[in-house]
Amino acid sequence: MKLKEKKIAILGTGANGSCAAADITSAGYDVELFDQWPEHVNCMNLDGLTINLPNETKNIAVRANHLCTLAEMNKKFDYVFLFVKAYDTQWITRLIEPYLASDGILVGVQNAMTAERISNIVGAERTIACVVECSSELFTPGIIQRDTPNEKTWFGIGVEKEVMKARLGEIEEILNAVGNVDIVDDIISAKWMKLIINAMCMGPFASLGSNLYDGFRIPGIKELVMKIGTEALTVGQKHGYKIVPIFGLTEEQIINSNSPIELMLDKLISDIGPNARDAVLHDHIKGRYSEVDEINGLVADLGKIYNIDTPINTEIVNITRNIHSGKLSPSLDNLSFLTKYI
Repeated sequence: MKLKEKKIAILGTGANGSCAAADITSAGYDVELFDQWPEHVNCMNLDGLTINLPNETKNIAVRANHLCTLAEMNKKFDYVFLFVKAYDTQWITRLIEPYLASDGILVGVQNAMTAERISNIVGAERTIACVVECSSELFTPGIIQRDTPNEKTWFGIGVEKEVMKARLGEIEEILNAVGNVDIVDDIISAKWMKLIINAMCMGPFASLGSNLYDGFRIPGIKELVMKIGTEALTVGQKHGYKIVPIFGLTEEQIINSNSPIELMLDKLISDIGPNARDAVLHDHIKGRYSEVDEINGLVADLGKIYNIDTPINTEIVNITRNIHSGKLSPSLDNLSFLTKYI
């Protein structure tokens, strides 16, 4: 069976999931979308999926389903791309597992360290891990603001189980419709590298109510986020993660850099565009739980295990939890909690 004849599910059509779904559908694949937001599903089915890019607007007819309709389906999917929040990984993987073909592949296109959670449910022989670089927003049902164009969107894919290496080409071909794709030997370390960058860029700037472009104009903020990244790097190396290139950087560039995490940070900032706002800020605006516990919180938790101080990551977690509880709001006023670390 040809690749474009196989059945693909995009599970979680938030901002990045919708971008991928639109591009993969446009490339001629057999794609079905699943999401929990009824208005978004209804708008996609009625009016198509609108993607506003920096230099163009696309409208793609898609097949969207509410997540609950899975129970009415008598089919198996050859490929499932998981675009949900890290904290939703276990329950939604268990939900989709009966609908994943016995030789199917589940790809976790997510932040944080979710690969093991997925493979524990569907098996390592059906799991491919993924790192993604793409900034987009979803506030109006059916309409996505994509700040990172296709040519600057990047995926790194890899496997835990050697036998799955032979199947990476299938996922590479599909994701090439969305952006650039690299096959990564140490995908788990690559996911930690992305977690480091997320720890530097998401929680801190979201707590200040700022996007990256404006946030980096704040005096001392670059030094602060570099300290956040150094905490995460130190903890990760103690845990066994290696420094590996992500975002399309090369091994040579990493080796020749005096500060690999600063190199990765600068690459991200140059790729995502000046208007990009991170997902944690989106969550604060929408009044939703964020992934900070899965990112900065994981750094702090591992720091406790290895007796490594992570004061700034811990502070970001505390500020974010106070925003979740309503005690604080995303604001530059929260800089007062962080200036002692600058």
